[in-house]
Amino acid sequence: GLQAEKRNFDSYSTTVNTLFKMFPTQSILIEPSPGHCRTCAVVGNSGNLLGSHYGPLIDFNDVIIRMNNGPTKGYEADVGKRTTHHIVYPESASDLDNTTHLVLVPFKIQDLEWLIKALTTGFFGTSYMPVKSKIKANKDLVMVVNPAFMRYVHDTWLEKKGRYPSTGFMTLVIALHICDEVHVFGYGADKDGNWSHYLEKLQDRKLKTGVHPGGHEYSIIQQLAEQQKTQVLYWMVIICQH
Repeated sequence: GLQAEKRNFDSYSTTVNTLFKMFPTQSILIEPSPGHCRTCAVVGNSGNLLGSHYGPLIDFNDVIIRMNNGPTKGYEADVGKRTTHHIVYPESASDLDNTTHLVLVPFKIQDLEWLIKALTTGFFGTSYMPVKSKIKANKDLVMVVNPAFMRYVHDTWLEKKGRYPSTGFMTLVIALHICDEVHVFGYGADKDGNWSHYLEKLQDRKLKTGVHPGGHEYSIIQQLAEQQKTQVLYWMVIICQH
């Protein structure tokens, strides 16, 4: 659920009501047909994507979900060009094109307020790190993950390990709920065991996953493979639920 703030439930309800008035309800995905599985690519930001040449394979999917500040420009050969859904929280948000869904993962009421103001008058609050006052995104393609979903992932999938799930792991679980076939790229450590990002030059050779149980999260992906629901091909997991 949302992190504790010095607010009452009325404050939360008022903010949520404003959200529903501002952003239209929409279907999350195209409907699958008898002759076509709905394929999704979930693209993490691991440094193991560099040199992978997975770009064309990623772009071949029906739905392509990226997260946080993972760019495509300059990395197309390894991460692809297309994006249909971009998962963010306020501190990781960036401008999106007019065809990409902005999907907010809120940690607190202020995150919901940020979404409303960042797409209208501008947000001028403070957070633990800099937050963009305004962003460019299609207001008709905005989606918000129910805060209860984070608790569900933490309690059920991660057995309450770590303080809370990583954005990457929550995105994977979302994909498992909405896709027939899931292709996962850019998760886990690089070939040297570092939890680096492809968009950053690695400074700390002992970089770990902080408050996220990264090793445990990746072990769950491996367990799915052992249950024959997945096929693991060098940091790429193909999950077919048919």
